[in-house]
Amino acid sequence: MKPRFRLAQMLVLNRLVRARFAKIMEKILFIEDEPALQKTLGDVLNKEGYKVVSALDGELGLRMAKTEKPDLILLDLILPKITGFDLLKKFKADPETKKIPVVVLTNLGQMADIEKVLKLGPAAYLIKNNYNLAEVVGKIKKTLKER
Repeated sequence: MKPRFRLAQMLVLNRLVRARFAKIMEKILFIEDEPALQKTLGDVLNKEGYKVVSALDGELGLRMAKTEKPDLILLDLILPKITGFDLLKKFKADPETKKIPVVVLTNLGQMADIEKVLKLGPAAYLIKNNYNLAEVVGKIKKTLKER
């Protein structure tokens, strides 16, 4: 094989691999004020092939939803600065973010809270104590597949 031909083949293969990898690596914005959960679940999602960007408060989460253009938002409801309830309203009202699926992951399990959030149209509502990490990841995968 001629060296020039081989180099051309390698360049084409490199482009194909990069293009394929870019399509596979979906981005998740994780808005959660508990750093330990953010790190643990973020590490699991990274190992699953997702790019995870994180915000520790609602204000930063709102900005990042617009700048990062995530494929999915994983949202806690009890957050400093802007609550998850208010964020969900803002996401659904904004043309830039309204089509991004939102999975709510929270400790709030009261029926009034659940009903209030479900009216805002999240893709899923998960109560932290009722799901293990593998189940949360499974719900994220399913949501991304359905969008």
